Parts: sequence; structure tokens; C-alpha cells
Amino acid sequence: MSNHENLLAGPPPTHLPDDPGPRELFANGADPTEVAAKFPSSSLAWAQLADDAFQAGRTVESYAYARTGYHRGLDALRRSGWKGHGPIPWEHEPNRGFLRALHALARAAGAIGETEEAERCSAFLRDSSAAAAETLT
Repeated sequence: MSNHENLLAGPPPTHLPDDPGPRELFANGADPTEVAAKFPSSSLAWAQLADDAFQAGRTVESYAYARTGYHRGLDALRRSGWKGHGPIPWEHEPNRGFLRALHALARAAGAIGETEEAERCSAFLRDSSAAAAETLT
């Protein structure tokens, strides 16, 4: 029996720490702007703002919100040991804010004609979590 690590398996999944504050505020009907102001590092808040803006036809605003949520999520992932690649499971609820922001960024980038960014973000989403890509698209 070998105790050698499988080097072809890739990095382990990254699980962001739980941050129940934003979810609790949303569950209580708080406005996403209030949630983002109270929890500016929450990708979930920025992703919700991006979704709301996109649905209202404010595509450039959606892009800006999504980009903020994406970068806040990258910061959180790096603090959690993520090295720039590897699975970010949708099944782990605290990861969903980042994955939603990434999807929103791909969607808004495509809508404003940033085709390369839209494709890059869509591929990043699929590579990070096939379940997220399937759920969100």
C-alpha cells in the first residue's frame, strides 16, 4: 500500500468560511444596497446587486457590481488558501456569492460586448464548479 499523494488529482476544493450576516439580512428582506454597505466584503451582496441591475436593464451597473463581487471573492478565496485554480464547490453555500458574482460578470461582460472576458469568466465558472455553471446558466 502506498502513502504517496496523487499528484494528478489537483488541488483540494476551496471552502470559504461561513458569513451568515448577509444571508440573515436577505432572509429578513433587507435591500441589497444596505447589505453591501454593512458587509462590503460580501460577494453575495454584490452578486445580488448585479442580478437586480441586470434584470432592470442597467447592464453597465450590473457589470460594475459583479466585478466588485468577483474581486471581493478572489480576496476571500486567497485568504482561504486558494492558489488560483481548483474546485470551488457550489454545494458549499458560502462559495455561492463568489460563484454568482462570477456568473454575473460573465453575463454582463457578454452584454456589453466584452466577449473575451465573458468567455474567460464562463470557463472559470465551469472549471470551478460544474454545478454552479449548470444552476446559474
